[in-house]
Amino acid sequence: MMKLLEGKTALITGASRGIGKTIALRFALEGASIAITNIVEDEEFLNTIEEIRAHNVTVRGYVSNAADFADSQKVIEQIVKDFGRIDILVNNAGITRDNLLMRMTEDQWDLVLNVNLKSVFNVTKAVLQTMIRQKSGSIVNMSSVVGVSGNAGQSNYSASKAGMIGFTKSIAKEVGSRNIRCNAIAPGFIITEMTEKLPSDIKAEWIGKIPLRRGGTPEDVANTALYLASDLSSYVSGQTIHVCGGMLT
Repeated sequence: MMKLLEGKTALITGASRGIGKTIALRFALEGASIAITNIVEDEEFLNTIEEIRAHNVTVRGYVSNAADFADSQKVIEQIVKDFGRIDILVNNAGITRDNLLMRMTEDQWDLVLNVNLKSVFNVTKAVLQTMIRQKSGSIVNMSSVVGVSGNAGQSNYSASKAGMIGFTKSIAKEVGSRNIRCNAIAPGFIITEMTEKLPSDIKAEWIGKIPLRRGGTPEDVANTALYLASDLSSYVSGQTIHVCGGMLT
């Protein structure tokens, strides 16, 4: 049976761990060639490249700062040179710098908006050139339920993730006629290194609010990303899919 992403090349930003890494591995399992970017070339990043390679697909890692416009242009040019095409883009690079607004510094605001939102502009703009030439492509933006419903102490993160949803809808309208789709995923409470650090009573409180009574897994998010990246969703564009166990309806 043909794999869902056979013959396709996928670029995933911020993919050295967590959800990004899980998406890269899931796409590799479905036969995609994989390009991943990370802001530093650390052991984690190199290990992830090797794990993907174990699926017998072509994989390359690139050190690049998605929040930097020129850097993004340069790395995309290199990826197109190396792979010949980019069929799927997953904008996944993201950070948090949580604080109540009254205590939030300008740096905390700027950093989160740059890494989470400006990066999406930078990388998508660079990749679109290639997708328009190919007359095909699927863009998946990693938003958050916090971008939909807000969260106290996360005004910066929430604003960045909400901005991503507006961007997704606009790009879907701009490039739909070129056979390029653009969608967003809004994960809820996902058990990753990012959330593992939370105190157990906070975790229990979150899980109590979730109808399915469990935190999500990175695999839950990766399966949705696979659906949006593949031809299974060929008539789906401009949408935000909540992967949140029913928490946000």
